[in-house]
This record gives sequence, C-alpha cells and structure tokens, in this order.
Amino acid sequence: MTAVEVHAVVEGPADGPVLLLSNSLGSDLTMWDPQVPALIERFRVVRYDTRGHGRSPSGPGDATIDDLADDVVALLDRLGVARAHVAGVSIGGMTGLRLAVREPQRVLTLAVLCSSAHTGNADSWADRARTVRAEGTGAIAEPVVSRWLTPPYAAAHPELVARLQAMISAADDEGYAGCCAAIAAMDQRSDLHRITAPTLVVSGAEDQAVPPEHQQLIADGVPGARLLSLSPAAHLANLEQPEQVSRALIAHATGGTP
Repeated sequence: MTAVEVHAVVEGPADGPVLLLSNSLGSDLTMWDPQVPALIERFRVVRYDTRGHGRSPSGPGDATIDDLADDVVALLDRLGVARAHVAGVSIGGMTGLRLAVREPQRVLTLAVLCSSAHTGNADSWADRARTVRAEGTGAIAEPVVSRWLTPPYAAAHPELVARLQAMISAADDEGYAGCCAAIAAMDQRSDLHRITAPTLVVSGAEDQAVPPEHQQLIADGVPGARLLSLSPAAHLANLEQPEQVSRALIAHATGGTP
C-alpha cells in the first residue's frame, strides 16, 4: 500500500533533536497536549495523526502495521529528518516497534506506552471493525473511553471524558476499522529481539484495554528495555499521569533514568 501523507504539527527549536509522537487508536495528535510544553523545551516535537484519525486521510482498504510504519517513514522524509526519538501509545507504540525493527537507523530511542506486540484477540478487533462500519465510530466512543481512564479519574474530569468521546466519534469510520485490522493481524513477538534502540516500556497498572502483561512481554523481549509502571493509570497513561510521562520521555531520550 502507498504511504498516506499524514497530518503533522511541528513545534520546538528547529535545531533540536526530533521527538516523534504517535497517537493511540481513536485519538488524534491533541492527546499529547499535556506533554508538549515540557517536551518543546528540549526537542523539536513532531506530532502526527495516524491515518484515518484527526486530519489524516485513511488510505484505501485495511491497513497493516507495515503501512503505518511506512506513513512514519514518509513523514520523516518529508520533514527532512534522518533520525528521531520515537514514542507511541497503543497503536502508536505498535507502529514504533515495527519502525524500530525495520528502520533501526531512523530510531534514536523508542518509548512504547500502554501497547502490545500481539493482542491475541483478533476476533474482537474484527467485531469492532464491523460495528464501526455499520454504526460509525460514535457507537463505540463511550465503551472505549471507559477503558482509557481509571473510573475515579474519569468521574473527576467529565469534560475530558466528553472531549475524548468526541475525538473517537470524529475518527473516520473506514480509517478506524482499517486500523483495527492492522492490530488484529499484528504479531511482532518474534521480532522484539531485533530492536537495537534503547527502549522504554510504560505500563498503566489499571489498563484494561491492553493489560500490563503485554508491556511486560515487550520489556522482556527487547534487549536492555526498561519497564516503568504507573498507577493510577489506565490506557491513556499520559493523560492520567502527565508529569510522570513527560519526565520519563525526557529522561529516556536524554540518556537518564525515568
């Protein structure tokens, strides 16, 4: 499949090291808003919308994880970026894993947040794709967001819950379903040992969407990887623990200890 020209926002010093941020399934690049102020003090931050999300086109048919990696390579090439620090949540982390295996020369460091190398539930992803194609992304917004934040945090931040539900509802139906197909077909477990970039794996202790054992498997499979568990935190740990995630990303990309 031909790479999609994804929408991106670039902030921070033009001569700074590049930190690429990849969003979760159903979100857009604004999910990283809590991290941006701290990150742009040190990095040229590149946020982008995964195909079918935000302002990025969907591309034809179902996607594969390689297609999503191709989109990133095309974006870096378009921006004239030879190498970047890469961080991603959920499907963004899956994309980062694939990029680090396929294009090791492009990845300075890798941070994988609340993600998986193999979800093991292809049928449920196929069911979700069918629902979205039949009823639209709005039909899944409420149940999906219920797993993005811990219940106490969601109850205390109803405006955030509403914004996240609207974000999912705004995703392109076909684009979202196509990304579900990429997750369903993905199995990167046998490639983890090939990753040479220094890798940080972040786990939300209360994540029900992609439970902590998935992050443990990545940390065990990538040579030298470090695992950081955050609590309380569900699937979008960067929203529930914004300062801890910002500090961890900065420390990891600058050679410190999260």
